[in-house]
Amino acid sequence: MQQNDNWGWRARIGMFIVGLESVPEAEWWAMLPYGVSVHAARVTESAPWAKWRDGRSDVELAEDLIRGCRQFAAMRLSAVVIGHSSSSFVGGRGWDQAARESLSGLLHRVPMVTTNGLDCIAALHAVNAKQPFLVLPPWFNDVTADAAHQYLLDHGFEPPSVLRYDPGHKWRHLPPESLYDNGMNFQQEVEPLYNQIRNVCPKNADSVLIAGTGFRCVGIIECLEQDLGMPVVSANQASLWHCLRSTGVRSEIVGYGSLLHM
Repeated sequence: MQQNDNWGWRARIGMFIVGLESVPEAEWWAMLPYGVSVHAARVTESAPWAKWRDGRSDVELAEDLIRGCRQFAAMRLSAVVIGHSSSSFVGGRGWDQAARESLSGLLHRVPMVTTNGLDCIAALHAVNAKQPFLVLPPWFNDVTADAAHQYLLDHGFEPPSVLRYDPGHKWRHLPPESLYDNGMNFQQEVEPLYNQIRNVCPKNADSVLIAGTGFRCVGIIECLEQDLGMPVVSANQASLWHCLRSTGVRSEIVGYGSLLHM
């Protein structure tokens, strides 16, 4: 009998991710339906991965993005996503569209090019969110956290509050920008994250958005939805959903939130 070899015969998706991260690939592979594969290219630049040119009319792609596009262009992919919430947030108004246009110019035969910001916005609209409770990873500094909040406001949402996850006493003494260097990206716990979201989710929230593709969380989405009685969207879940639906894959994925039933 032939075994599943994870070959992307229905769709192959290319994803740009932070060079030091393993969470995006792990979460995608956990959720992927049969016949769909994901292929990562790694980026080492700081956010945003494409810098605005003078006048903010277009962006200059980071060298890692250009290199990845050249490789992806030869892989017969169905979609490519910039899997980096921070780039969308820090890039600000219009960045997603500018980055997508620049990438599309190098990905001539890829039908769909998107960003994590665009994916999260599409997902929030799909679940009819208007007041999402915004949850951010602990390595987001104040500038990035403020940019994330403003990003949602710019797209017509009204977050009732923002939670930056408290990583606990082992990490609390370190500034946000030092957490990765000290290995927190490989030592994440989802039970404390679940408890913090459940305990402080505001009553006037109608949904939850967990931002950050390197933020391990898809394993608790279903429990949070059951306990909070509202849809929960995460960065990787949103990008997977948007890529699948845009490439015509309609498989219902069970266990990772109501968004993936749509």
